Amino acid sequence: MRWKTLIMLLVAGPLAAVSSSAETPVTARDLIEALQLEGHVEGGFFRRTYEAQGQPRIDAGQGERFAMTSIYYLLTAEGPIGHFHRNRSDIVHYFHLGDPITYTLIHPDGELQTVTMGPDPRQGHLLQLTVPGGIWKASQLTPGPLGYGLISEAVSPGFDYSDMTLGQTSQLIEAFPQHEAVIRPLSREAITER
Repeated sequence: MRWKTLIMLLVAGPLAAVSSSAETPVTARDLIEALQLEGHVEGGFFRRTYEAQGQPRIDAGQGERFAMTSIYYLLTAEGPIGHFHRNRSDIVHYFHLGDPITYTLIHPDGELQTVTMGPDPRQGHLLQLTVPGGIWKASQLTPGPLGYGLISEAVSPGFDYSDMTLGQTSQLIEAFPQHEAVIRPLSREAITER
């Protein structure tokens, strides 16, 4: 890491350090290092950045949760897919920078929805996306010049791994056979738990 980047990281915080470098383009590796991201079980990289520790906890029938949690989430050209998973809580996604990310959503009634988060609303990109709990969700990086897409997610009630179900290819196809062509490339049969 260059000394200027390190100084900016110490003075202005990690995202300011990687987003304001005019010398060379920010790379996925720069983001992983500066934001201290680690691999995520669904694919991509993440780091929890916030837990509402100063607020009363919420019990939504599955045990106490923080009122809200937040993470950074990064997809890269080397790991471009966030595989199908379903969360119990509502999640609001915020696009930060990079190439567009396409979300494929399968609603409980089988409705298929595809939306793209990205930097250009003129192209129909969303800067913010809300996915209610109970919807199957997968994400895929659109190939582009930067080779990454960075978002944040705010989850309420706060995220807990016991509230997430990883999608297994055969089970998803059994539940939604009409979407087999979409499910296969965005899911895995063997699931590795965190």
